[in-house]
Amino acid sequence: MAWSTRQVADLAGTTVKAVRHYHEIGLLDVPERASNGYKKYGVSHLIRLVQIKRLSDLGLPLSQIAAMGNAGEDPTEAISVLDAELEATIQRLTRIRAELAVILRHRASPEVPPEFAPLAGDFSDSQKALLTVYSTVFSDEDLAEFSRALGERNDVEDALEALPEDVDDEAIEQLAQRLAPVVRRRREEHPQLENLVVNSPRGEKLATNAMAHAVAEFYNPAQIRALQRANALLEQEDDFS
Repeated sequence: MAWSTRQVADLAGTTVKAVRHYHEIGLLDVPERASNGYKKYGVSHLIRLVQIKRLSDLGLPLSQIAAMGNAGEDPTEAISVLDAELEATIQRLTRIRAELAVILRHRASPEVPPEFAPLAGDFSDSQKALLTVYSTVFSDEDLAEFSRALGERNDVEDALEALPEDVDDEAIEQLAQRLAPVVRRRREEHPQLENLVVNSPRGEKLATNAMAHAVAEFYNPAQIRALQRANALLEQEDDFS
């Protein structure tokens, strides 16, 4: 019993074009020809075609199917590799869907790290931009801790965000005096924040550089001076303690 190319393709649930392609790439042996010049496909060809189609439908690339050799060889190893790849893909897609759910629920911007999505609605555009930069240099653990700390916002930090560029020195000093104890309390409650740069997976130098550039880009000179003055006040307190 012999089948034509069309017949064997129909039996295997594939196409004549696919059968010819399998011949071209050496995936399927070319059968003998009848006296009339037509190919004569037998049972072994059909079995091989069914195997090729089945493995291809499962997601194995033709190059990997070809490496398995004939139909009698065990494809377990290749299928195990494929299964592991699919598991990793499912985990990645599950994580992405979870992040999308958080973004949609809180109407957050996609570039804001998901840890900050519940808080992002209260942040200014500058704060969101800073968080985006920070997310590139902080470790996942430190980013989570930073998120917890930001969740404890107060009116002093809001005043810093609203500080205009043209305020006088007295206004900057007053804000720094209010800001210093807030910063100290934050450091005491979240000591891990002291090591954000040191623990950066990008390296301390690159993390410091990125954070400095971000602050300079998104804070005006008056805000930066208030932050610097607050830190100077804290250093003075430490010197006298």
